[in-house]
Amino acid sequence: MQKIAQIITKIIDFVYSPFQKYVPKEIFRYAACGGGNMVLDWVLYFLTYNFIIGHELVYLTIPVVNYPLCLTPHIASLCIVFPITLLTGFWLNKYVTFTQSSLHGARQLARYVMIVALNLSINYFGLKLLVESVGWYPTPSKICITLFTVVISFLGQKYFTFRR
Repeated sequence: MQKIAQIITKIIDFVYSPFQKYVPKEIFRYAACGGGNMVLDWVLYFLTYNFIIGHELVYLTIPVVNYPLCLTPHIASLCIVFPITLLTGFWLNKYVTFTQSSLHGARQLARYVMIVALNLSINYFGLKLLVESVGWYPTPSKICITLFTVVISFLGQKYFTFRR
């Protein structure tokens, strides 16, 4: 996995060279990794919502308490895509963007999950608001919310999760 991170870093740094006068390397790496993960999130969300969930309600039963649960298709899609992009985002941030952090990996992961949980809450309530109250389509709603949470995520990861 380290080898893959080194390859990704070299590619990003190669593309970075014309921008080095305008953007610090760490921000550029974060934008490249975060942008890639964000596009992965959008594509997986679109595919999940349209082809896996198929615009249908998802009925579940929580086995321990035998509690029935119904998820709207846009929230069910979010629940499926979230763990995937959580792990890819952490890996990219740890091994490509914020490589100078001296914090232990488990502590970084716990802090990363806290920041992502905040962003997940914003995503959840944002989707509820934009899709169910305002009437926007789910995918554009998800894109707007993601753009908002990028700023929160960068500041949280830089100054909390992967601080030096």
